[in-house]
Amino acid sequence: MTKSALQIARAAYQPKLPKGLKGTVKAVAGAATQSVADQEEIKKLFPNTYGMPLIKFENTDETVDFPAMNVGVILSGGQAPGGHNVISGIFDGIKKLNKDSKLYGFILGPGGLVDHNYMELTADIIDEYRNTGGFDIIGSGRTKLEKEEQFEKGLEILKELNIKALVIIGGDDSNTNACVLAEYYAAKNCGVQVIGCPKTIDGDLKNEMIETSFGFDTACKTYAEVIGNIQRDCNSARKYWHFIKLMGRSASHIALECALQVQPNICIISEEVEAKDMSLDDIVTGIAQVVANRAAQGNNFGTVLIPEGLVEFIPAMKRLIAELNDFLAANAEEFSQIKKSHQRDYIIRKLSPENAAIYASLPEGVARQLSLDRDPHGNVQVSLIETEKLLSDMVAVKLAQWKEEGKYVGKFAAQHHFFGYEGRCAAPSNFDADYCYSLGYTASMLIANGKTGYMSSVRNTTAPAEEWIAGGVPITMMMNMERRHGEMKPVIQKALVKLDGAPFKAFAAQRERWAIETDYVYPGPIQYFGPTEVCDQATKTLQLEQGK
Repeated sequence: MTKSALQIARAAYQPKLPKGLKGTVKAVAGAATQSVADQEEIKKLFPNTYGMPLIKFENTDETVDFPAMNVGVILSGGQAPGGHNVISGIFDGIKKLNKDSKLYGFILGPGGLVDHNYMELTADIIDEYRNTGGFDIIGSGRTKLEKEEQFEKGLEILKELNIKALVIIGGDDSNTNACVLAEYYAAKNCGVQVIGCPKTIDGDLKNEMIETSFGFDTACKTYAEVIGNIQRDCNSARKYWHFIKLMGRSASHIALECALQVQPNICIISEEVEAKDMSLDDIVTGIAQVVANRAAQGNNFGTVLIPEGLVEFIPAMKRLIAELNDFLAANAEEFSQIKKSHQRDYIIRKLSPENAAIYASLPEGVARQLSLDRDPHGNVQVSLIETEKLLSDMVAVKLAQWKEEGKYVGKFAAQHHFFGYEGRCAAPSNFDADYCYSLGYTASMLIANGKTGYMSSVRNTTAPAEEWIAGGVPITMMMNMERRHGEMKPVIQKALVKLDGAPFKAFAAQRERWAIETDYVYPGPIQYFGPTEVCDQATKTLQLEQGK
């Protein structure tokens, strides 16, 4: 493997650990827990893993001899910076407990478990991937673990390799799988523990015990750097409006964090759109008004940040998509037989009158994108919907109308960007390198203490890493019931942007000024080496949430 200068230098970085994970560690049980909603239903579905206590790790003087143990690890779902350091943390943790312990990686995600596709992760392999981005050490996949036959096939290889515990590194859906698997193996008394790790750049896997999901810090800094570059160009050329769509399908955390970092002219927050029952035209009119106001000052340029999942938060669109999801789930085979040229008319005939009218009003390209194949969880693939182009086209039409009416005197030219994959496998920031290593190390301690159905938790993350608090949270604590593929299913509740939270309030207090002024911030590239105030800062979201 040819290595860049950064890779070589970065390999020498030693991630920092919380003091509670140094030396000999003991698990301290806290309060019992319950699910965030639908308590009776969740308790009924997870009788063996529901209501378990919170766990906190502390140092102890006791000497404990741990037997060698074999552990399996799976990378699940979309990539996020720092995944390799989670695996490094697991490896170092189990090796510290007993040098004869082994770590096995299942290839290409949960499918590797079912298909018995694996490799042993030795020190030589692990050392090649420390502090690097990506999931390429073993690859990732989106196979959903939900059928008994999958659980049993997985159990076969776990028993063959004498694997004591399985760590699933993933987002909310992947950790839902982990919870279901933990319950199944506990109910059957299989002797296999299942531990989850919170991964997603989207930032929507968070709560009191999971302050942030790993990868969010790096991804936002990466996007903010590039947005800053665009804003510098925008302020130089002074002739384009840049419509920038940002990854983060079910929540606007990335858009909000990037807005706080770069101070764009406009940033749309999906959760606010839903709360205010805004229509697509309301959004377009709002953008057009800012464009017109800036044009009146002679500024025919600006930046607009758009969350990837915006269309799902527009109430009328949300109702349409919900009906589409249920209809396509129930009629997938019939729909697949319809000629593409006839699919639009077919769907219009099958929808309720209100939703049929909305669907018929959409540009053909957007309508087609809404009816494309669903993801493995039955959701619209919002990354395929070119929301940034839809909005800029509609703004252009509105401005042309206003120009005829004498309400607008400027020039409007748009550029379009979608930042997603650029951030998912970036080399992890110092924060994510430390955080991920701590999450992995914590997972190894949860395993050593016999826990199952827990998610690795590291808190107090705006403090120096030594002061972080490591422990575990029962995954059932985060569960609720939601409709998936037309049925009610237990899933981890997504954390959306809180409109009464400090990050949104900080943004809302400034956005009117940013809309009219050119007050851009240019964060520059992520800094790995240098002063603490440059390279070791937590996200503005975390700082605001914790009053720092």
